[in-house]
Amino acid sequence: EVQLVESGGGLVQPGGSLRLSCTASGFTFGNYDMTWVRQAPGKGAEWVSSIDSGSRVPAYADSVQGRFTISRDNAKNTLYLQMNRLRLEGEAVYYCETKVGGTTIRGQGTQVSISS
Repeated sequence: EVQLVESGGGLVQPGGSLRLSCTASGFTFGNYDMTWVRQAPGKGAEWVSSIDSGSRVPAYADSVQGRFTISRDNAKNTLYLQMNRLRLEGEAVYYCETKVGGTTIRGQGTQVSISS
């Protein structure tokens, strides 16, 4: 079974940091590009960042450029998102996703709450 499991969310103050993880199973993780998206309450999903299978070309939304860093460890089948200088508008459920066999696979998400 293809599965993605996110972790690392929590409550943080504005300006704080969190590191999200996404552990993959059921497919050859190192062969696939990976993406982080987020969804705030009452809003649609927003693309945050993507990374290719070989970690050569990370891409970021303008809203997180310079504050977030996407990375992956193919030996551990794990995707990461280091989030620094978090802002109130970053509060959302964060999901990792990929496309396997033409089907988009998304994890259950991890909640990031930002409050002073």
